[in-house]
Amino acid sequence: MRVEITVNGQPHTREVEPRLLLVHFLRDVLSLTGTHVGCDTSSCGACTVLLDGMAVKSCTVLTAQADGCAVTTIEGLAGQDGLSPVQEGFRQCHGLQCGFCTPGMVMAATALLTERPDPSEQEIRNGLKGNMCRCTGYQMIVESVQWAAANGGAR
Repeated sequence: MRVEITVNGQPHTREVEPRLLLVHFLRDVLSLTGTHVGCDTSSCGACTVLLDGMAVKSCTVLTAQADGCAVTTIEGLAGQDGLSPVQEGFRQCHGLQCGFCTPGMVMAATALLTERPDPSEQEIRNGLKGNMCRCTGYQMIVESVQWAAANGGAR
């Protein structure tokens, strides 16, 4: 089937199989490999992207469902002036170790800050609960989001 999807501001029209997951469309068709495949069961959140501004796990969305939509991946967050505030927050506050979960965490945090520009610590923890990190213990991730909220938010 034919789909038209805007990814990171660029329109893409492709013929895809109806069963193709969005995560595989992004990685295998568009070569945007920042979106990770972590579990294939929607448990980890490594594949989180923004679909029309909402955080979704792209391993649970068919590409056909994204037809006519706008998708933002980790590759689309940084602007011409550098990293987004959320990305910079993760850098400043050491919110990553191995980095595998980081793209999904950053995308979930971006969606959270879009909805709640000044979240409490508990709101941050709740907003990220669908994303797993096996390395950090989450405290530095929470601090990264707090830094981002104080320094430009989701932008």
